[in-house]
Amino acid sequence: MRIIGPSLMEWTSRVRTLFPVALTGLGATTVVGPPLVGWSVLRLARSVSAAESDRARASGVGVGVASVAVASLVAGTVVARRRFLTNTANAARDLDPGFREPPVSPLVSTGPGSLVDPRGVGREGARYVGTATTGDDVRFVTGAEPIAEPIRVFVGLDAGASVQQRVDLAMAELRRTGAFDRSHLVIQAPAGTGYANATPVDVVELLSRGDCASVAVGYGLLPSFLSLNRVDLARRTQQALLEAITAECDERSTRPRLLLFGESLGAKVQQAALAAGVADLDRFGIDAALWVGTPGGVDYDDVHRAFDHVAVTLDRPAQIEQVLRERPTPRVWFLEHDGDPVVRFRSDLAHTRPTWLSPAQGRGVPPDMQWRIGVTWAQVLVDTLFATDVSPGDFRSHGHDYRADLGAVVTEAFGLAPVDAQAGWVERREIRLRELEVRRAEQVRGSLEAQRPRAPKATSP
Repeated sequence: MRIIGPSLMEWTSRVRTLFPVALTGLGATTVVGPPLVGWSVLRLARSVSAAESDRARASGVGVGVASVAVASLVAGTVVARRRFLTNTANAARDLDPGFREPPVSPLVSTGPGSLVDPRGVGREGARYVGTATTGDDVRFVTGAEPIAEPIRVFVGLDAGASVQQRVDLAMAELRRTGAFDRSHLVIQAPAGTGYANATPVDVVELLSRGDCASVAVGYGLLPSFLSLNRVDLARRTQQALLEAITAECDERSTRPRLLLFGESLGAKVQQAALAAGVADLDRFGIDAALWVGTPGGVDYDDVHRAFDHVAVTLDRPAQIEQVLRERPTPRVWFLEHDGDPVVRFRSDLAHTRPTWLSPAQGRGVPPDMQWRIGVTWAQVLVDTLFATDVSPGDFRSHGHDYRADLGAVVTEAFGLAPVDAQAGWVERREIRLRELEVRRAEQVRGSLEAQRPRAPKATSP
């Protein structure tokens, strides 16, 4: 009898060879076995996680929820673990070569006139504010002239000593840049490191022709898997930001459309911040929300039930027409790949057969994949290590990689389809989104540093 069959993700040959050994040696076919199996297999797979983290740093693309879990788990002593966490946090503070000079636009944080010091955004924040789309990008996609230059606000963990200080700074930046005079304001909950996905914001900037703003406030410097103890802090950060934005909008005669976006742990955080469901959407004046790759999924959660009559769930853009027939005007969109191990991994997988394996069903789920007590839990845990394997500009709709889906889904979820764009804008949108990611990745590596405009330096009189 085979100990392991098909998995959601493709493993390296070494991990696939050693996994059955770990299962057999630790008695993983019992319910009590999974934690031990997880430890053993993750130790064997630690090189996979390190390689994935290196690729993500080079590409400028965010890492999946389990990307560096192994390195933490294999830290055998308290001292080693503390050193690892400190080094990881410090690495998140270091700016990439192509982002060490501040942006030239006064409409982004750390640019001229900004209240945010470059040291207060960290690596991920610098990437986010330093790569806003341009008028040429708008013209290429829509064929029309830009309306405005986009606004991007980012406040990192080190920018303030408390949640309130960071939120106050974000609000000051939004007011300084005129964000509340724009048509759209995207509120994004970043991942644990502060990673805020630029692709959905790119879509909003391109299709609104720059008439938009976006804001993200960080709550940590460690990858999502190591930031689970900060979920409550992250929730409070989102709630404080939403309350402040709502209060500001209530004082104005006109207000932007408020759009929520969260991916992976960021999705979980925003859902926690709106625990009352539709009532909170109304309280905060949220026009639309898009939550992508929620860890553990939302099918069985109270969160999904809280939004049930205004929400749709889909695996890919091809299902948009179908879900809109069932619910013509959704306010909340859940985008979850059927075969995303981050979505499928839950603690009860160890002892309860999931609906997606009764029998196997859904895109990306092997038809002959079977559930076995204890074993499948460990198997999907290892799958999470391989869930985000990305190359800049090579968009895939697979595992925990949603880049290929975001152009179409963001456009539909946020109601951005332009009525006056030239024919072919959909195809040009997809081309430019990929080009923008390649451009970011080159800047991360510093290869565009010589071409990148510099903010003028102060000179002595």
